Amino acid sequence: MKITNEQINKVFGKIFKEYRLKNNITQEKFGQELTKSTKTISQIETGKDGTSKKTDIDFMNFLGIAPNTLYKNFITNIDLKHKIEISEKISELEPDKIEALFKIVQILNNL
Repeated sequence: MKITNEQINKVFGKIFKEYRLKNNITQEKFGQELTKSTKTISQIETGKDGTSKKTDIDFMNFLGIAPNTLYKNFITNIDLKHKIEISEKISELEPDKIEALFKIVQILNNL
């Protein structure tokens, strides 16, 4: 499967927009927070313009997007896909259950 930059731009842009809207943030406010113009935000969200790695990290930090969310559509390695699925299921747990699971994993690593 050959992946193009255009495909990556569209997927990333769609996710960035989805999370921006989920957080009730306007393009204007988002742009101000990240020192980007509204036009740039719009072009990124529609996939017309790509982002740098630094911008991806800034967007992920500001919007609360896990890296797996951005990349999972492009992963073909089955073991890695399973790890991503587990990670997504963990992120849906309550904080106390995540802490308990973390302790279980530590115990398993020490066996």
